[in-house]
Parts: sequence; structure tokens; C-alpha cells
Amino acid sequence: MLKEMCAALAAFSIAGCGGGSGGGDGTATLPPPPTTPPPTTPAGPTSLATGLQIPWSVAFYGGTPLVSERGTARIRAVGSDGALTTIATIAGVSGSGEGGLLGIAVRDNFLYAYFSAGAENRIERYPLTGSGTATRIGAAQRLLGGIPSGSNHNGGRIAFGPDGMLYAATGDAGATSRSQDLASLGGKILRLTPDGRVPADNPFSGSYVYSYGHRNVQGLAWAADGAMYASEFGQNTWDELNQIKAGANYGWPDVEGKAGNSKYTDPLQQWPTSDASPSAIAVSGANIYIANLRGERLRKVPLVATGTSSEFYVREYGRLRDVVVAPDGRLYLLTNNTDGRGTPKTGDDRLLSVAAP
Repeated sequence: MLKEMCAALAAFSIAGCGGGSGGGDGTATLPPPPTTPPPTTPAGPTSLATGLQIPWSVAFYGGTPLVSERGTARIRAVGSDGALTTIATIAGVSGSGEGGLLGIAVRDNFLYAYFSAGAENRIERYPLTGSGTATRIGAAQRLLGGIPSGSNHNGGRIAFGPDGMLYAATGDAGATSRSQDLASLGGKILRLTPDGRVPADNPFSGSYVYSYGHRNVQGLAWAADGAMYASEFGQNTWDELNQIKAGANYGWPDVEGKAGNSKYTDPLQQWPTSDASPSAIAVSGANIYIANLRGERLRKVPLVATGTSSEFYVREYGRLRDVVVAPDGRLYLLTNNTDGRGTPKTGDDRLLSVAAP
């Protein structure tokens, strides 16, 4: 009797779990596990214009990018099809080495330009008329001269701050003592009114000097809260990102990088010169973006953690001279491979566009 019961139970078990050819066996079919799509890789930079010759700076007149060329002294307007139109050649430009036509800015229908003119660097402005690639410039208005010039360390970046004042980055032009000399315009960040006067609230009475102790600043930008930042070339050890305060001393030539000395303002972050050579900077959203020449990369520094950074496009596009935020919110980058220090590829130099990474 026991054998018969075991046999019946075994038969029942086989029937209940069996996989016969008929349907409706009552076994639930589990759905496949959900799959997670791979992360989307942001699109890389696209080329807006090619064939630029040692480009240095980008500014926007309406929606039209204007590009300065250091050696030719030309202002090139970039058309929607990428075509380049020379809208002006700046008179009086005469520079050697790193000198020439450098930074440009646009404000209230004026083009502002910083350039080398023999023994000095100057800032001039020109009225703008027309639009797009038909834009033209009028007669020059001299705003400031007497900025020391040389074959290197000319600074050259100009930008308008949220206070409506024009800021200009100057270099020591190879004479390091200028940076600590408040009577010299070299090795400084200068602040002037749009028509070239000394603002009444500058930190040193009657002086254009806003901050000093700089070696060669080439990047200026402001965050939404008004905080000002600057990138600076070091000598052999450290390149810097600084927060700029009115009247502050940033240490050159007494120190390079972080000194830990209350007499000087330390950088927020520093990098070996082989990884950086920071030129222009731009603020987009919650980040500072830095274009690097020798380092051949775009660096991102979060405003909430200015001691950290991440890197993009390392060695992909060569030397990067400028980064700006375009009217559409994208970043525009200028390569700088035709300046004698890079390795030009076909089409260089170029203007690139990319969504802020």
C-alpha cells in the first residue's frame, strides 16, 4: 500500500511540473528584466569656421561672431555658413612675438580692441554700423596708451564687468618689477569707464589699477553673484585661477602659486605649467571654463568647489586660446595652432561650438 501511494504522489508531481506540448500548464512567464539604456555621450565640438590666422579673441555683435587675428590685425565676421568676411584691419598694430591685435569686446555699438603698437599696448574703441557680415567700424577713439609691451607677457584680454566698467588684463612685458609697481600699468588688471576715464571708486585714487602683482593674465570672467575670476600664466611652476578683489596683490614676482603669506592673495587653484597655460575663461551656469594653450584642453571648475576641476578634449583640438558663451548659450572655442607653437591640422585655425560639458 505504501509503494502504491508513493507511486501516485510521484506521478502527480511530474504532472504538475511537467512541460508537455499542450498550453495552460499554469506556469507564470516572467518578463525579461528591464534594461538601462547606455548613457548619452554629449556631442563634441562642431566647426563653425576654418582658415583663421592666429585668432585671439571672439566677441559678438548681435548674433554675429567677430574674431581678432593677432598677426594680420584683421577683424573677421563669421557668417552663418562659416564664411569669413574681413570687416576691418586695425590701424597702428605693430607687435612682435606674442604682441599684435589681441582682445576685443563689444558694448553699446562700439568695438573695443587691445593691441600692441610698438613700445606700448593700447586700448581703442570704434563705432559699429551695419549688421552681420556687413558690419563696419568707424574712426578710432584712443582710450588708454602707455601699457608696457614686449615680445611676450602682453596680457591682452578685455571684458566688461557687471558694473559696466571695462577691465583690461596686462602683462609685465618681461620686466618683473612692473608687477609690484603701482605707478606702472604692466602686470595689472586695469579698470576704466567705457570712454576711458578712471572710475571714481577704483581702489587706488586717480589710478586705473584694480589689482596688481600679476605676471600675465589672459582670462577675465564674472559669476552671476558678481564675483570676478582671472586666469594667469605662471613662469615654470604654477599656472593659476584667481578670484580678483579690488586692490589685492597677487604676489608676482615674489611668489608663484600659493604662498600662504597674508601679504598676497593665493590662487583658488593651480596647475603645473605643462598641463595648463590658461588663456581665456568664461562662466556658464555653475562652472568656470578655461581654455588652455600648452595643456591643449578645456578645463571646468565648479563655482561651488573651486579647488577641483575636470578636463575635456585633451589633445584633440590642439591649443585653445579663447572660450566665450555665445548668445545661444553654447561655448565657442578658438584654436590657436598657427601661432608658431602648435601643430596645425588641415583647416586650422578654427572656431568651434559645443554645448557646455
